[in-house]
This record gives sequence, structure tokens and C-alpha cells, in this order.
Amino acid sequence: MKLRNPKNRSDLNIKKSDKVLEVGGGHNPHPRANLVVDKFLDTNYHRSGDIKVLKHQEFMQADGENLPFKDKEFDYAICCQVLEHVEHPEKFLAEQFRVAKQGFLEVPSLLGEYLFPRESHKWIMHEIDNTLYLVDKSSIDFKVGYDLTELTQMYLPKHSIGFKILERTHPNLITIRLEWKDDFKFVVNPTDPEILKYFSGKWQEEWAHVFFPPKTMWQEFKDAAGAMWHITKTSFQSKVLKRNVY
Repeated sequence: MKLRNPKNRSDLNIKKSDKVLEVGGGHNPHPRANLVVDKFLDTNYHRSGDIKVLKHQEFMQADGENLPFKDKEFDYAICCQVLEHVEHPEKFLAEQFRVAKQGFLEVPSLLGEYLFPRESHKWIMHEIDNTLYLVDKSSIDFKVGYDLTELTQMYLPKHSIGFKILERTHPNLITIRLEWKDDFKFVVNPTDPEILKYFSGKWQEEWAHVFFPPKTMWQEFKDAAGAMWHITKTSFQSKVLKRNVY
């Protein structure tokens, strides 16, 4: 079942003793992962740089749709910005549900995919009532435009305080993050017109009130202050203490 929507990749319920797998760590593995697997070694088509492995991590080449591990071998599985690339999401997710007791998934949101589309992304996703819906972009004649990945995923998160605050005060605006136990609900290529209406056409004003409810001025100030505190703390840990943080 879905447990919650974490605010960021560091906001995860992982114990110190947990054995953690990351599926598709690519150029930016999560520091908490003990073992990182990746399918492609000789191409960066699906990632923004060469594969990186941190000093404390093991690496293994493996296909996320057919993981070479025993049932519930891991306490926790992390998967960030990978599901949108895979050929068979049902198999890919089933394998993580099989090998891990719980985990974390991060993917581009519906808005994120339209703002920053990539040719390597096969699926566009939207979470509705705690169910993740995946639509094949070719089925809705999705047009890949100008690729802003370098700006929005690499440069601005590092150099723009305003962008960092936006990411933290509206954590599921550009990405979908969900933490799960055992599994979570998802639908691949839904046929319900009430679901498909979100994936093409024009965004409706009333939808914003559902997915991004308005906040009071006090809550906005509180969230912004909390975001600044988190930015300050992580910057200190990264630059002064030299820790790998998100």
C-alpha cells in the first residue's frame, strides 16, 4: 500500500540497519543505497551522465524487469527517475515489490513531463486518489519539445534558491514521490475518459484546487521558512561536512 508522499529523497523512512537496493542509480545514486543496479553500461541515453558508484556501495548490472534477488531480500528499494523509461512497467514494479519489503518511487509528474519532456521517456504519469496512472506517450500523440533537463534537474536545483524553495513548498508539482509497503496501486494505459482527460487538452482551473490545494498566508510563510531551513542544513552538510545529501 502507499504510505505517503515524501517531500524529497532524503525524507525516507529507512532504518540504519536496513539493507537498501537502488534500481537504476545511474549518474546520481542515492547515498543510502547499499547495492545499486543498472541495466545499461555503455550508453547514457537514459541518464544525464556516466554511471557513478559511491565508495560504500556495491554495483551490479541487472535488468529491473528481472532482478537476480530472492523474495524480500531487501528491506527497502529506491527507484528515482527510472520508471518513465522502462518497456514493461508492470514487470518492473512487480520485481521491486517482490524483492523489497517497502520502498520509494520518484518519477516526473504530469506537469513535469509537459514542461521538461525527454525523448527517452516512454510514459507520462499522474497520481489520482492514491493510484499512479501511466499512459504511453505515443497513444496521446505526445510531442517531445525542447529538452530543459540540464537546466531544471542539474543547474537550478544547485544554484537557484528560488527554485529550491519551489521544490520544497510544492514537492509534487514537478515530480511524484511516493513511499510504499508491499506494493501500491497503479494502472497502465487506463481507458477511463475521466482519467485520460488529465493527460491531454487543457489544464482546468478547478484541477489545481484538487491537486495543489491553496494555503493560508501563514501556511505559505511556514512552508517557505521550513524550505529555507532545509536548504541551509543540507548546504552545510554538503559543503562543510562533505556529506552526500539530497
